[in-house]
Amino acid sequence: MPSGRTHDRITLWSLPIVTGLSFGLVHSTHLTLFVSGGFLFSGLMFGPDLDINSRQFQRWGWFKWLWRPYQRSLNHRSFLSHGPIIGTALRLLYLLNWLVVLVVLSSIIDKLLGLELSILGFITSLWPLLSQNYQEVIALLVGLELGSMSHSLSDWSGSAYRRFKTKGLSGLLPRIKAKKQARKYSRSSNSSKVVSPASRRRTKK
Repeated sequence: MPSGRTHDRITLWSLPIVTGLSFGLVHSTHLTLFVSGGFLFSGLMFGPDLDINSRQFQRWGWFKWLWRPYQRSLNHRSFLSHGPIIGTALRLLYLLNWLVVLVVLSSIIDKLLGLELSILGFITSLWPLLSQNYQEVIALLVGLELGSMSHSLSDWSGSAYRRFKTKGLSGLLPRIKAKKQARKYSRSSNSSKVVSPASRRRTKK
């Protein structure tokens, strides 16, 4: 598995490629900026390694505590954190939950102290803005997913290369082999536990 420094280098080296391909596809400077910005943010701060004490986690600074429940809920390199689409979607939903908590707390403080925070009004005003600029939102989401997948693919390819280098082709499917061996062992243990009728008669006598 590549180190955090290697992941950063992959993100930075891949950024010109992502920017060039994005501009070649959409022919739009500001949409390319959203894709590239999402890719850079995801690769450096919003990637799959938020499930451990990683460089991405450390870059959140004072807000690192936001990701503690996320880390406790997921195993490292699980499909929910490193899987395609679902990993980025789950992290976005996770941050959305914290946003809901912020809105609830702000409304409670507003009622108790009589303050005019208007956080709820600000958030509700964002929806028309997002719906009007849906192309930018899609471009940002694509960039976030590309940054996440560059991280996950480097993890998977690095692990697969190490297994292939040490065990050959058989090292690429270790889990399947382990399952087959476990099944064989369970069958042999079950067959050894079968008691013959003659032994049963002897035990009865």
